[in-house]
Parts: sequence; C-alpha cells; structure tokens
Amino acid sequence: MFSKEESRKLREEFWISFGKSYPRKWILYKTKIKGLSFKFHFTTKKAMVSMDIDGDLEQRILIWEKLLSLKSTLEQDFLPKAIFEEYYILENQKEISRIHVDLNDVSIHNKTTWLQTMAFLNEKMIKVEEFFIAYKDILQP
Repeated sequence: MFSKEESRKLREEFWISFGKSYPRKWILYKTKIKGLSFKFHFTTKKAMVSMDIDGDLEQRILIWEKLLSLKSTLEQDFLPKAIFEEYYILENQKEISRIHVDLNDVSIHNKTTWLQTMAFLNEKMIKVEEFFIAYKDILQP
C-alpha cells in the first residue's frame, strides 16, 4: 500500500517520464469544439485514452450523435476496441459521454507496467487525433 504522498510522487514521475519519452504537443483540450476533449488516464487498475463529451446536454447530444454516425469508421480504421458509453459517471458524479480504449492489468504503482502503458497511451492517442483531424469538419457544430 502506498501513502497519498508516495502515490502522488509515482504519478508525477510517470507523467514526467511519459512526456520525455513521447514529446509531442497533443490536442487534448484544444479541439476547438466546445465540450469535446481527449484525455489520458492511468490508475492502479488500468490505462485509458478517451474522447470525453461534456457540457450542456444539448451540446453533448449533438456531438454524441455525430460520433455515433462515425462509429464504424472509428472502429474499423482507428480504434477497433473502442467502447462507446453515452452515459458515463465520473468520480465527481458528473455525467458525460465517453468513447475510450482500455489497457487492463497495469498499474501506475507498478513501474514494470510503465513502458507497456506509455506505448499504449501514445499509440491510442495518435489514433484518436488522426480520427479527429480526418473528421473534425463533420464534428463541428
């Protein structure tokens, strides 16, 4: 078991190491589409790359429907194992819509899984960005 401080230091060390190993300017929050962002997640149980849709319900529905119309393309050409969740509850109880790909059985507390996780996060986020760049005109409101 790790203390909060030990866990915080491991998380910080991982993300610094990831940034040095894969130096790149990611799109993340800079999609220029209100309510659409891309995120990296790494916990004690899994790693995830996600497309998060939040904001007001009307905007969320609009973006979600556009992403659903591109589902087969996203799955065939970019993220074959994408999970589509129209209703996803965050830890803070906020409801969003999320499309994500997961890598299970890795832990931010286990440094032996870090290289595998970094490669996964890099590869999947590149695919998310390639999809976004190819279809951003369709996703615009």
